Amino acid sequence: MERVRQGTAGFADFVRANTSSLLRTGYLLTGSHAAAEELVQDTLVQLYPKWDKVAAAELPLAYVRRSLTNRFINGTRRASYREALLEFVPDRGDGRDDVTLLVEREALWSLLRTLPDRQRAALVLRFFHDLPDDEIATALSCRAGTVRSLISRGLATLREQADSADAPASPTRSRRLR
Repeated sequence: MERVRQGTAGFADFVRANTSSLLRTGYLLTGSHAAAEELVQDTLVQLYPKWDKVAAAELPLAYVRRSLTNRFINGTRRASYREALLEFVPDRGDGRDDVTLLVEREALWSLLRTLPDRQRAALVLRFFHDLPDDEIATALSCRAGTVRSLISRGLATLREQADSADAPASPTRSRRLR
């Protein structure tokens, strides 16, 4: 069982120890470093006044991760939410084929963006954090069966979209697109 000190010092210790993990989760949910930083910051600001309650939780990191996920899902439902897509070009290479990596990463992000927020959140919590169904269910406030369904439908959608993106356009399909 994870124990976290209560009070301001406990909050600061928690933030120092877990910010990188929370930022990675935020990035996987939002697809943007800046949006991930804002999501994590907003979540921590929201939880700070009730830090004693968070610190008393059986798993404080899970509590914060659930708040982060809920904040993401609820935030994208707002009419004021707008996503700005910007092109990112790395300043220097590390020997890898950066263009291929960027193209593959952008293709994956464009597929992930098409998923409903709950499916995307379930996939991030399963495949990035390697959480079991019951912990994902707790984070998403649903049953374990619903988690399995969200993951299954999300993966099926990603496979279907990836296959259709790789398939050459048929003459009837290209005529319909014109």
